[in-house]
Amino acid sequence: MRALLILTAVDLEARGLARHLGLSPVSGSAWPHFRGGSVEVACVGLRASALPARAPRLRLQALVVSAGACGALAPELAEGALVVPDAVVTEDGRRSETRAPAGVEARGTLLCVNGVITSAADKARLWMETGAIACDMESATIVAWAHAEGLAAAVVRGVSDTAAHGVSADLAAAVGEDGRVHTVQAVRAALGRRGALRDALALRRGTNAALASVAAALARIARS
Repeated sequence: MRALLILTAVDLEARGLARHLGLSPVSGSAWPHFRGGSVEVACVGLRASALPARAPRLRLQALVVSAGACGALAPELAEGALVVPDAVVTEDGRRSETRAPAGVEARGTLLCVNGVITSAADKARLWMETGAIACDMESATIVAWAHAEGLAAAVVRGVSDTAAHGVSADLAAAVGEDGRVHTVQAVRAALGRRGALRDALALRRGTNAALASVAAALARIARS
């Protein structure tokens, strides 16, 4: 089994991947953190903002993987499509190459953005301006941290929202900076706007499809 350190932004991503991969919670951890054999999953918050504080509790494995959901920019990417880029780029143009893990094919660029993309129009603009096929908010930080530690880094993401749909600001606000989903706020958001419940159910469906694709890819990588 290949040694992997898998880092997610949101607690639901960490819990979902741990469940798919058969990992157990790390005893005494105050945040979502799971291990099983040589595979470890940890939540490091939005924009990987909690990574510096949580890094001392992590085992530095040979391959660090930024994993979880992403938003599609390329119109051809369907809900649940696997995104394994060969590079990540920030909005200010900083580019980092990523490892192509055995067991999956890497292609394209992933754009690391500073905030949630709320509209299809903004996604189309970013696709045209950057050529990136998808976006998230964490991978550039995770890849840079891994490289600073002398470790290889890969990105394995699944599409939760297609290029035709953004993520509404009210639903996005239900996730705290530490990656925890605030259930009461999420319910209020889903019930507080016409169409919000439909949007929330669609995002949940897309996230579940994304995590299933990512978990299957991570299992192949771990066995390689």
